[in-house]
Amino acid sequence: MRILFLMFVFPDMNKSFNMYTALVEEFSKNNHEVIVVAPAFENQKTGLKKEKNLEILRVKTLPIKNVPNYIKGISNLLLPAQFYKAINKFYSGMKFDLIITPTPPITLVDLAAKIKKKQGSKLYLFLRDIFPQNAVDLGILTKGSIIYTFFRKKEKKLYKLADSIGCMSQGNIEYILMNNPFIDREKLHIAHNLQFKNDNFQIRSNQIKQKYNLENKFVAVFGGNMGKSQQLENILALAKACEKYKDVVFLLLGEGLQKLQIEKDIKSKGIKNIILTDTIPKSEYQELISACHIGLISLHECFTIPNIPSKTLDYFNLGIPVLASIDKATDYNKYLDEAKAGLWSYAGDLEEFKNNFETLYFNPALRNEMGKNGRIFFEKFLTPDKAYQTIVDHLN
Repeated sequence: MRILFLMFVFPDMNKSFNMYTALVEEFSKNNHEVIVVAPAFENQKTGLKKEKNLEILRVKTLPIKNVPNYIKGISNLLLPAQFYKAINKFYSGMKFDLIITPTPPITLVDLAAKIKKKQGSKLYLFLRDIFPQNAVDLGILTKGSIIYTFFRKKEKKLYKLADSIGCMSQGNIEYILMNNPFIDREKLHIAHNLQFKNDNFQIRSNQIKQKYNLENKFVAVFGGNMGKSQQLENILALAKACEKYKDVVFLLLGEGLQKLQIEKDIKSKGIKNIILTDTIPKSEYQELISACHIGLISLHECFTIPNIPSKTLDYFNLGIPVLASIDKATDYNKYLDEAKAGLWSYAGDLEEFKNNFETLYFNPALRNEMGKNGRIFFEKFLTPDKAYQTIVDHLN
């Protein structure tokens, strides 16, 4: 098959990777002709590029990451036209058998619809984000507003247009069906997040510990976006409550619109056991994760939609247990319990969050067991070959 991937968050494959690059590589490995269209990064050349021996069409767009929501919204609205123009320029007359696109964003539905109608292509939706409801939960949009209604129509159109929809969890499936009764249940199935297996996860590098001042430290790590969704105030409160443990460090790595506020809060509250640093290269990030003791998850308590945080991939892949603070709508707790790979509490329950931390802190055997369980779950469900087979099976 010739497959068109319409991608949004797609790093330079020569320098980094994420679940979407892994999915693209897996399809290519299975002898499909892969065409990837994705935004160009700042100062990156546009046009066709070779990345890990695959052809990537990089398109000039407005800024997408770490910008105010109104700019991100405008960027998303312009994306279909920008992608369509680039496809017509470089792939005019080419027929695509299958279109694969994730959410976010939902705005690419108009481009997918145009190609699908013209060429009779199938459309597979890799559903990672339920928008606009998540924006309502976070107070970014108001339900019933003109902007909400506009995006909600796009969302419904996308669900109707897709031939198959891969959801992150059973909770995702039930939520989609409850709020969109027009969808045929047969379209929906679980398509887990994915990542290439890292077989060096047992390496504990003294060099990486020295670089981040983590020698002889017990490290709880959070890596990824620092936005409103993550409600990192939960982790700051936990760190403050654990200051009596002098060997404990909370390592926060990443970027996002809330990072500056987090930095201010750390200073104003006088929290001494947090290291806050920028995003680092993915390979170094995984090396650093493997040297940590606990992987942290935090979800905003106001969410009404089930979320499965993708940073879990690194924690499971690299064999460290998860400590999670979650909302009451998610089924991430069931996910963790099924894997037997971590402990969880509800956001706002600092006492239970701290109790779970101390359970892991004082019990290295339990940490080791949960780390191994996470790795087993990862190998069983979260590798690219499993995702590939799931998608192909459901399209057929």
